[in-house]
Amino acid sequence: MLVMLDELIATAGVEEEMRLAGSIGLMALHGGLESGTAEAAFQVAAATGASHYTIVQPNDMAWHIPSIAHKPGHSRQLRLFLEHIALAVSFHGFGRRGLEDTVLVGGRNRRFASAIGDAIKHRTRLRVVMNPDSMPTGLKGMHPDNPVNLPELGGAQLELSPGARSSEHLPAIIAAVANVVTSEMGSVCPNPLTK
Repeated sequence: MLVMLDELIATAGVEEEMRLAGSIGLMALHGGLESGTAEAAFQVAAATGASHYTIVQPNDMAWHIPSIAHKPGHSRQLRLFLEHIALAVSFHGFGRRGLEDTVLVGGRNRRFASAIGDAIKHRTRLRVVMNPDSMPTGLKGMHPDNPVNLPELGGAQLELSPGARSSEHLPAIIAAVANVVTSEMGSVCPNPLTK
């Protein structure tokens, strides 16, 4: 049986956190379950003045709600976050044999995704896959109901392998994403609701 977002965030020990700041938003929907993702979203937001939204499960939980099942109607904080931002980055973790040191850069804003992918390539020796057609099904971040694609300008979804989330590589990925977010801040409307 599929657990819904409202059930998850009502569960004891689950932390849903949102901070509204800049018009670019960093997300991690599976914090705790996908190690390092919530920390990465928080650190990039703190370094750049961006907004952030995270859900962190306690260590004894392992409820995986697919991204497309994170409905804004099931969470007031998620709805307010998505209404506030114009562009998003969503951090996820994955594990697939043969892709242990890989970053998949999906999402429907392909210009933004490519800029992030190029920045990660420049700072790491990880394999960075930027063509959605070359990504495993379910990891492309292209579905229109995926929260990363709901802001006005869409966004980029980063699927990080265990190697990418290691202490060797995650700081460089955080720095790369922060660089791109900083450079985008000036060209993104300060608050999409004021248009």
